[in-house]
Amino acid sequence: MLVVSQEQMERPSRGSIPEELLRPGRGGESARYPIDTVIGELGRGTASASAFTFAGSIASGLLSGLMEHPALSPINSVLRESYLSALEVINPVSYRLGGGREEADGAVSFLVRFIGREQGITGEIYVRYMTRRTGGGEEEVTTTGSWAFEDLLLEEAKDREVEQKEAASRYDFYPYERFY
Repeated sequence: MLVVSQEQMERPSRGSIPEELLRPGRGGESARYPIDTVIGELGRGTASASAFTFAGSIASGLLSGLMEHPALSPINSVLRESYLSALEVINPVSYRLGGGREEADGAVSFLVRFIGREQGITGEIYVRYMTRRTGGGEEEVTTTGSWAFEDLLLEEAKDREVEQKEAASRYDFYPYERFY
């Protein structure tokens, strides 16, 4: 007879993935994110959660292929059209957003990969937090801010095999890792 405790019944089943891989093992250890073989670690990286969310909405809008998508409204219409036509070549079905980092000028950049059935396009999305001061004089001064799209750099479309080979050649093993 199999006896199952109340704790085991309440814990959701995650299949064959051990808990050690899902949760950090030590108190100070950060969460583990999946790694894309082309753009590296996925997740928000060192960027803020709001920057990651904003960049994800831009990538999602580009994935939709719709010029009027609400997430694309901060982008100039000429640039929006050029981005969408560049992505139309691969007919993307999904995207992956890599870890973000803050640039020297204060912008936050995220590596992005748009994946089509046969080809993919990698690039980098730049966003910036813009603040506005309202009021002045005898009025109370309030500062409001929001994320703004700054730039998107896209590479040429590449076949999946070419992407994988280029990614593998970028990774250089440390000498001691070659022996293991």
